[in-house]
Amino acid sequence: MARVSESSASSGDTVKSLHRGLRLLQTLAGEEAGMTLTELADHVELAPSTTHRLLNTLLRSGFVEVNETTGLWSVGVQALAVGNAFLKGHDFVSLSRPFLRKLTDGSGETSNLAVENGGHAVFLSQVECRAIVRAMARPGDRTPLTCSGVGQALLACMSPERVEELIRQHGMPCYTPKTVTTPDQLHQTLALARERGWALDDEAQALGMRCVAAPFFNAYGEAVAAISISGPTPRISDARIPVLGDLVARTAAEITRRIGGRPADGFHVPGT
Repeated sequence: MARVSESSASSGDTVKSLHRGLRLLQTLAGEEAGMTLTELADHVELAPSTTHRLLNTLLRSGFVEVNETTGLWSVGVQALAVGNAFLKGHDFVSLSRPFLRKLTDGSGETSNLAVENGGHAVFLSQVECRAIVRAMARPGDRTPLTCSGVGQALLACMSPERVEELIRQHGMPCYTPKTVTTPDQLHQTLALARERGWALDDEAQALGMRCVAAPFFNAYGEAVAAISISGPTPRISDARIPVLGDLVARTAAEITRRIGGRPADGFHVPGT
């Protein structure tokens, strides 16, 4: 794997250094157990010396931490402070929390809240169910838009041109034999989501797991975020899918009304 040498980047190239530092933070955010310097350098395709210099800068400002015994690097407390500032500045996160609990209580399954960011769906909040076998998505986890329930719910609110642009930029990852892998299939799937008011991940990311999701909207009819119910296929059976789809869509409509929003043109809202 090719690496960028220390000498190839000018010391004055602060924008490039910032971009690399953010890539390191994003990588560490996805590894709860931490990563070694070598693992990080390989993952972001940088020289170990460059990676170490960037990590030390982040360490001094509290954005990363290092275990001196194991040599493992992890996200620092300052990153949490920045993340909390984002949540505080987005009232819909705290506002949606009671609705997520309502979804979990009504379905017996885990509920989630996610937004689109950088061509992915990013989870911001979750209410876990009490079942031993359940779906898990930590706040900050990222998932492809094209094959996730929350991702497809958000894509269904976008123009075909925007969807095509995201496909060109990020591709269409394939995880199981049931993953949608062509633009035509995806556009058909999104049309169905708009028609019924909710999207379905039918084992597209993981065999044995299903998810139904629906977006909620601001005053301009733009999708703010998506909420979902996810769980194992034996519990989210074929017969339950429409029931849960209607439940999550109605709940999303409640949040839309609560924030003074309106549904996007052409997006069905059950009960209206």
